[in-house]
Amino acid sequence: MNVAGFIFLLSLHLGVFQIGYGRNASTRPAVVNIGAMFNFDSIIGRVAKIAIDEALKDVNSNSSILKGTKLSVTLQDTNCNGFLGMVEALRYMATDVVAIIGPQCSVVAPIISHVASELRVPLLSFAATDPTLSSLQFPFFVRTAQNDLYQMTAVADIIDHYGWKEVIAIFIDDDWGRNGVSALNDKLAERRCKISYKVGIQPDSSVTQGAIMDVLVKVALMQSRIVVLHLNRRVGFKVFSVANHLGMMGNGYVWIATDWLSLVLDSESPLPSETMDKIQGVLTLRQHTPDSDGKRAFFARWNRITGGSPQLNAYGLYAYDTVWLLAHSLDAFFNQGGVISFSNDSRISSMAGSALHLEAMSIFDDGVLLLKNILLSDFVGLTGPLKFNSDRSLILPAYDIINVLGTGIRQIGYWSNYSGLSTVSPETLYTRPPNRSSANQKLYSVIWPGETLSKPRGWVFPNNGKLLRIGVPNRVSYKEFVSQVRGTDMFKGFCVDVFTAAVNLLPYAVPYKFISFGDGRKNPSYTELVNKITTGEFDAVVGDIAIVTNRTRIVDFTQPYVSSGLVIVARLEKERSGAWAFLQPFSRRMWIVTGSFFLIVGIVVWILEHRINDEFRGPPKQQVITILWFSFSTMFFAHRENTMSTLGRLVLLVWLFVVLIINSSYTASLTSILTVEHLSSPIKGIQSLAATNEPIGYQEGSFAERYLSEELNISRSRLVSLGSPEAYALALKRGPGNGGVAAVVDERPYVELFLSSQCSFKIVGQEFTKSGWGFAFPRDSPLAIDMSTAILALAENGDLQRIHDKWLMQSTCSLESTEIETNQLNLSSFWGLFLICGVACIIALFIYFLQILQQLPPAPESASITGQDSSHSRPLRRFLSLMDEKEEQSRSGQKRRKVDNERDDEFGS
Repeated sequence: MNVAGFIFLLSLHLGVFQIGYGRNASTRPAVVNIGAMFNFDSIIGRVAKIAIDEALKDVNSNSSILKGTKLSVTLQDTNCNGFLGMVEALRYMATDVVAIIGPQCSVVAPIISHVASELRVPLLSFAATDPTLSSLQFPFFVRTAQNDLYQMTAVADIIDHYGWKEVIAIFIDDDWGRNGVSALNDKLAERRCKISYKVGIQPDSSVTQGAIMDVLVKVALMQSRIVVLHLNRRVGFKVFSVANHLGMMGNGYVWIATDWLSLVLDSESPLPSETMDKIQGVLTLRQHTPDSDGKRAFFARWNRITGGSPQLNAYGLYAYDTVWLLAHSLDAFFNQGGVISFSNDSRISSMAGSALHLEAMSIFDDGVLLLKNILLSDFVGLTGPLKFNSDRSLILPAYDIINVLGTGIRQIGYWSNYSGLSTVSPETLYTRPPNRSSANQKLYSVIWPGETLSKPRGWVFPNNGKLLRIGVPNRVSYKEFVSQVRGTDMFKGFCVDVFTAAVNLLPYAVPYKFISFGDGRKNPSYTELVNKITTGEFDAVVGDIAIVTNRTRIVDFTQPYVSSGLVIVARLEKERSGAWAFLQPFSRRMWIVTGSFFLIVGIVVWILEHRINDEFRGPPKQQVITILWFSFSTMFFAHRENTMSTLGRLVLLVWLFVVLIINSSYTASLTSILTVEHLSSPIKGIQSLAATNEPIGYQEGSFAERYLSEELNISRSRLVSLGSPEAYALALKRGPGNGGVAAVVDERPYVELFLSSQCSFKIVGQEFTKSGWGFAFPRDSPLAIDMSTAILALAENGDLQRIHDKWLMQSTCSLESTEIETNQLNLSSFWGLFLICGVACIIALFIYFLQILQQLPPAPESASITGQDSSHSRPLRRFLSLMDEKEEQSRSGQKRRKVDNERDDEFGS
């Protein structure tokens, strides 16, 4: 390519100075010359040659396209070798053509595109798919096939769909191969995946099987089992042959080939059985062309012409449509007054006599106008809609996803830039709103290498002799969790045993070695330890590692094997009972609600008993005293008034049950307060601790320091680093006034171990963070997922609890009363009782008022209406009067009114 660039720079320079003569033609010439350059001896070239010839026949026989003008194509066989292909192309460019179909090879395309840009001759390539052939760098290059950028997006979506994170890329070591893999790497990175290993192979067919075997042996030693092949036909099948020989086409491997494999399968099917046997289970992609009547008719016509050899492929369809695209563009070009004329460049003319005959090159004067019409094309061909977007790529890119199976292929789905992976054709999806959600990404089942339906895990532990470097904190305190065996490189403790047990459950061997982190004189910084994974110093970290937010941003954690969280430990003092201790059993709200219900029940019983019970009658003052006395005497079941009504007895029965429960609870709570020794602390929780200015202790190396200072905004001057349980106890006993601390904030597992031997300290308040301990691995490490599964298995079979009991069940103090909780009884414990009592009162009053309304006499007909206010207030007065009457008087009055009414009726008769 350096030689090609040198020759190009010698022959041309950006900016054109036009002089000289012009070989002009009429506005609508009889014949328009176009060129076509591709490799006649390649799979694409053999098909493209026939497709272009057939397209020319169709265009020239259609008078509605060019209106009498005929297209004439001059074919040029070009080599895909960079230097030779460039020389052949330069010679070919000396002919006066208005456009060139080609080149086929992405390696040659950049040089030819530079020349075409200077000569203003549009290049329409149906096979150069290199994603770096951009319109900015090569303005006269137009790609009439799909861009490899979309193919690599499809490959990345497939990898992400199956949950794989790392892949290996094997590619042809030329511009096309390198640029394609670079695009794949970018698309994988967008999905948090990556290429863990990539290797190029020489592009020529002379590459030996020994060289390929060296490459595949290195691949076999890698962790990833997902291999993407971006090769050509010759090299690709050699790779499959060697891989089959090395046993790499069996269970556990995934092979994804770009569209070079589908091109061979479409063009040369059926392949020999020995060849098909070597590619069983491989996934490949094919440029999608929608089914249509025109496409089916062309396939039938193709078979009549060629007899089925060579077979038509997608690139043949794109070559056919490229001729039609150029014909439509020329027709629009002539309609706009375009003229085919050429001019010479004086700089090229000065190079006359060179072997390349560059002086024969000339500039197409109206090339810009023709290019404009090409880019504005909009029609439907055999490959679907031919229309370009803003970056000069065909709209609606799509690929078929194919699984090689048996003696043929099986399509398992589609990929489109519109909706991603789908089992529904893209043409159907275009009629619906785009949906790229993960739930909508679907493919049919795949027969993977090894003839299995089970999705391969995608990775194995690399068999390259390297040990997994695992960082372990060298603690000086709480060695029950993790500690280094003196004089050795071995570690022991609860965390180490959990890790070892989980590794033993993995379905594969994991060679590893522990590496100590810390100087052994103080606890190391766990944040620094975790950061060592990102720098590559450690492959994993094992220990009492808290899963906190800032760490999860840089590493992946396993499933927590211990639940944890920050708690407060404080020194407790004996609490003495005061003069008002009898009020402590109930909370303030409980006292208010209880007193209110005493009054409510008394009023309800008075209403229900007032008409029939003389003990609830009398002057107003006496009745108020009766209500209050009856209400509060029920607290001691000392009420002397008898209830006579059924409703009153029902309400009283429910209320006495409520009083029984309240009395019993109050008595038990007060007894506990007055007789049991109580320990208390002025610190009730994290809020009260943060509100003071007293010093707070934390464990050296813990994340508690960052949390207290950054999350709770506690001044760092208040924070005191403590290195051991003995330092905890000493600082707490001294207290804030004697150089100690008011409380210690630490994670629950450490605190529980500390309190198992320090009974004079307790946890105050509630746990104010929720987290856990896990093992740390690099981001997207598949080992983290398998270790999480193993930890869950340990929890389910009881091994995790047995390991816990082995290391951490050394308690000499009871942990049952570790946390201080209030002894007050709250309303939340009794609201159900009060609800039942309230409902009973409401129902009783409702029934009682219905009875009163039935006894209410109608207003006499002879009553005079003295005023509006009197007419509205009279029924209420009668209702209240009836409620205040004694029941015997009310009944005698009703009898007298009944006798009077009967007499009136007799008199009327």
